Amino acid sequence: MTDRDKNRAEIDLLHEKLRADAESGGYHLNPDVEFTMDLVEGLVTNEKRYGYPSCPCRLASGKKKGDLDIICPCDYRDADLNDHDTCYCGLYVSKRVVEGKKEIGKIPERRPPHRTNSGPELSVTMQSLPYPIWRCRVCGYLCARKEPPEVCPVCKAGKERFELFIPGPS
Repeated sequence: MTDRDKNRAEIDLLHEKLRADAESGGYHLNPDVEFTMDLVEGLVTNEKRYGYPSCPCRLASGKKKGDLDIICPCDYRDADLNDHDTCYCGLYVSKRVVEGKKEIGKIPERRPPHRTNSGPELSVTMQSLPYPIWRCRVCGYLCARKEPPEVCPVCKAGKERFELFIPGPS
């Protein structure tokens, strides 16, 4: 088996794992298979390069501690899906995109500028949170976004099982 065949096998294996994880968690991968496979190839490349699968659409520092927020699935995925029906790189999309009811558009970068290139860690206080925190009453999953997810990615409970845990900005 050539190196190219090995790389293709790694990409295919990761794609299948991401697809299965997404579906079991109430998420969806981009239905444009060629585009999605390019992103998966970027994840494989970054895993080999840095030792972790950082988002292929962002510049990683090579220091895992500074890049934790951009390890796929990144910390910004849920908010991007909620607001734009797709994550920043387009790997994860909403059900509306999968059904062809919504087209993917340009997504603004949510990663704070001082986090790029492994800058200082964010210091977050409850008063500075840009979104409310929602808690799944079934399993305790927490997420920061305008609305709770349709399905809990951990236990698959419906949106109605979420409670407002910490209010967002007033």
